[in-house]
Amino acid sequence: MAALHSCSFSSLHSLPSVTVKYSRAQPRILRFQCRSSSDNKEDYLLDAPVSVGDGFSFSGGKYSDEPSPADEWFNKGKFVKAYPVSGTGEKAKDPIFGLTMGGSSQASSDLFRWFFVESGSSNNSPILLIHGLPSQAYSYRKVLPILENNYHAIALDWLGFGFSDKPQPKYGFDYTLDEYVASLESVINALTDKKVTLVVQGYFSPIAIKYASNHQEKLNGLILLNPPLTINHAKLPSSLSVLSNFLLGEIFCQDPLRASDKTLLSCGPYQIKEDVAMVYRRPYLTSGSAGFALNAISKAMKKQLKHYVEDTRAILMDNNWSVQTTVCWGQRDRWLSFDGVEDFCKESKHRLVELPMSGHHVQEDSGEGLGQLIAGIVGKRSSL
Repeated sequence: MAALHSCSFSSLHSLPSVTVKYSRAQPRILRFQCRSSSDNKEDYLLDAPVSVGDGFSFSGGKYSDEPSPADEWFNKGKFVKAYPVSGTGEKAKDPIFGLTMGGSSQASSDLFRWFFVESGSSNNSPILLIHGLPSQAYSYRKVLPILENNYHAIALDWLGFGFSDKPQPKYGFDYTLDEYVASLESVINALTDKKVTLVVQGYFSPIAIKYASNHQEKLNGLILLNPPLTINHAKLPSSLSVLSNFLLGEIFCQDPLRASDKTLLSCGPYQIKEDVAMVYRRPYLTSGSAGFALNAISKAMKKQLKHYVEDTRAILMDNNWSVQTTVCWGQRDRWLSFDGVEDFCKESKHRLVELPMSGHHVQEDSGEGLGQLIAGIVGKRSSL
């Protein structure tokens, strides 16, 4: 991998310590030095392949070539190609400096690659597990084993997240919500030709509902985990909204601790462990493309979420909606208030399951319990 780099201040007078003192005497001339912690001469990599890394080290840990939970998770998964690449085929450049980006930021030549992990036999009824914003398929790691005996469970990474392709915005995929709806249809068709149960979490729920409204015949059921359902839910929380800000958003989205750790910890009681945190940080450590994608989807959400929440309410309230729908709600969600959710479910006649010990990311707070809940819901429908 690329060598780790350290930065230090030293003076032209060779100070014996790193402490810098200021006085009114003649100032010392300080020089900023960046040096490699190893002897090789590799350049610092701004946008490296996953196998190389970019040499970041920070207070929460460091990326290295040693085996990690991210490697173990990656080895469990596969890729499926779905949704055609648009654009001219021009090489993607970063939006700040205009430099040509590395391979992980370049769109495929034909179809995008989606990463997924599956459990259970493909002969069984499929359950598609869809993560929220910003998260990964990894969030369902405790759910998959619970479902494997009786179902074909599939957890996938959205484009721009985890190990799926992360094309630079305006170079094949712009991360609009409409594009996500169309791409979801494409990837579902590529994964299975059977009727599927969708389990979708958080701010990506309106996208799945929009897809489902046009393809009700392809669904066995819909399970929503803390979806935005009320008008008050149509505004992103501050920890996500800031990621869409001009310049500051670009900076924050490149910070693994803010892009992953802070967002995961700010929305509920979840306490992230270091080995788990490193899986979520991995995309931001290995390439700038993950940060650029997060910035783009945050902007799209900020602009389009209100319209999509209004559509969600209309779709789920429509008398023509025939998909059996269950809303599972983590009561300790700090992003989305429970106010109005119970009334909406009563009015729309959808089942509501309250989870008092879970927050926004239900699958992280109560993974095994959620797996059992999903199995019970799907099993009950199958027996009808």
